[in-house]
Amino acid sequence: MKKLTRNLFVAASLLLSGGIPTMAIAQSETPTASDTPPAQQQSRAQQLYGDIAPKMAELTDEVLYGDIWERPGLSKRDRSLATVSALVAMNRPDQLRSHLSIAKRNGVTEEELIETITHLAFYSGWPNAVSAIAVAKEVFKK
Repeated sequence: MKKLTRNLFVAASLLLSGGIPTMAIAQSETPTASDTPPAQQQSRAQQLYGDIAPKMAELTDEVLYGDIWERPGLSKRDRSLATVSALVAMNRPDQLRSHLSIAKRNGVTEEELIETITHLAFYSGWPNAVSAIAVAKEVFKK
């Protein structure tokens, strides 16, 4: 169980930091006393607020990205579309910025993202959509 939790943490950390998740960790099946865990790169949540809100960063890494995003009921592509839609509707540009990039990595095209935002203008409000288009323009230039 400890190995699974560690693998999920590493995958979530890579996902949040913009890396490609991988479960390959150089670790023996039966750790010995001389085994020490390799230095781990901090997750994006740890970098942003782990110093002031360590439990929030832990929940982000282990529950949100380690469990919720890994559930089989929706593909990551569909989860990305749902997440982007919610962030547009709630006018959350800071979170939208990173989730647009995640959506692209999960197979959603820029054209589909723009069409989603345009569609949402009629359901979540024109100003929210206009703000989201500005964020998308910025993200897509990178």
